[in-house]
Amino acid sequence: MYAKTNSLVTSKLIRRIILPGILALGASGTVLMAHKHEVQAAAVTASALDDNSVPSLIALDRDMETLAARVTPAVVNVAVTSKGGDDEDVQTHMQGELDPNDLPPQLRQFFGFGGPGGRRMPRQEPLRHGVGSGVIISPDGYIVTNHHVVDGATQIKVTLHDRRVLTGKVIGSDKLTDIAVIKVDAHDLPAITWGDSAKLHPGQNVLAFGSPFGVLQFSVTRGIVSAVNRPAPFSSDARTPGGLIQTDAAVNPGNSGGPLVNAHGELVGINQMIATNSGSFAGASFAIPANTAKSISDQIIRTGSVHHAYLGIGMNDITPENAQFFNLNDARGAVISQVTAGSPAASASLKNGDVIHTLNGHPIENGGDLQLQVAQMTPGTKVTLGILRNGSEQTVNVTLGEYKKNTEMASEDGDNRGQASGNNGKIGIALGELTPDLRQQLNIPSDVKGAAIEQVRPGSPAEDAGLQPGDVVLEVNRKPVASADQAATSLRGTPEGKNVLLLVWSNGGASYRVVTPSHG
Repeated sequence: MYAKTNSLVTSKLIRRIILPGILALGASGTVLMAHKHEVQAAAVTASALDDNSVPSLIALDRDMETLAARVTPAVVNVAVTSKGGDDEDVQTHMQGELDPNDLPPQLRQFFGFGGPGGRRMPRQEPLRHGVGSGVIISPDGYIVTNHHVVDGATQIKVTLHDRRVLTGKVIGSDKLTDIAVIKVDAHDLPAITWGDSAKLHPGQNVLAFGSPFGVLQFSVTRGIVSAVNRPAPFSSDARTPGGLIQTDAAVNPGNSGGPLVNAHGELVGINQMIATNSGSFAGASFAIPANTAKSISDQIIRTGSVHHAYLGIGMNDITPENAQFFNLNDARGAVISQVTAGSPAASASLKNGDVIHTLNGHPIENGGDLQLQVAQMTPGTKVTLGILRNGSEQTVNVTLGEYKKNTEMASEDGDNRGQASGNNGKIGIALGELTPDLRQQLNIPSDVKGAAIEQVRPGSPAEDAGLQPGDVVLEVNRKPVASADQAATSLRGTPEGKNVLLLVWSNGGASYRVVTPSHG
């Protein structure tokens, strides 16, 4: 049984990698098994190689050994006890075990259960046990791990590399970035050195440390950086910063919160998630960049809380498919698909269709990159955005606000009806008016104007683009539409064989979708 599972494409593809203690401790009879493969190979004769035969491999071997020996003392095992919560379906008593409250009052009294007259006893809330990892960031006992490792913890036991077991205390935790800081009462601990995750590039060597499956403490695996600035589509929270580091270093349940280090032994990431259909490593693991982890942990240690900067936009990545609609030759940057009323972005007069390509002079690769950079800033920070508006280069100054729980956020996820008054067979949608009843049914704000999608033909280009009944078309090819007739006319006016750019309101936010019409 694993902890919370998030969805990337299917509901079980992305798993947070904390391992419940019942599995980690072997109570469920877990057996580690090796895969058996039958192989046939020609007989070969080989003699032992001396150190001079493959000097580069020998040197690499020694370097990796030295690196692991230097980092491992800063790695910790984090065992957590918490009360049963909403994350998992936890039964109040074990299957087959007698619960006195299930007995009639007379039998409860006969067997001595409960109070006078056999009154019902309060149910015991079940305890959950989990195992994760962490890394020491200061000699006086501060440790960084994941929020989801310690979330709801009533007891934390930290096992150091020297086998000491200490009690940990949560100093602060941030659900949005999945970073937490715990403290143990100790001094002169071996602390890791922070690295600069902005200097990571695909192909660089990295090592991942932690406690896979909970029982394999202080393990190390090696891989390379597969990609940087990965967005976080597996999060249901549109504010979740992207910019994740993808590697092929083997990471499994129990590795959550452990360090990812570069070839210098510097901390460049905090292991967080794996992409898998099986629950175990399948070649893609994800880590929170160290620059994000350091910014958040510094705030927690300094103030005990985290204050997130707030821009107030919804956005999509610029892709080869949508770049032409924004007069771009390069598929880089983030296009604004929604501006939240009253937000810093609105105050700075940013608009839908603006393409952000620099922040304080630094290039923006995609929406995840922009989210990551903003996430590392504090409220009140003044930033300069380089934007393209209708092909014209402009600079816009914005003072970042502070996100609060009651702040309405624009969705940053790229991803009963009136009479149908328009139908575009090439696209595969039927359109209707956005009636008051439909607004109430779908919780669509009164200032959203457009055409409601009533039907999506199975197997159509619209379905391929992710459109679904209940979505609202706000723009067609960068032109706003206020009714089903306007939208249908604009769709019919699209030249034969040309892609269509739609701005669509869906699931509480707006995003751009490129639809490729069918031919014939």
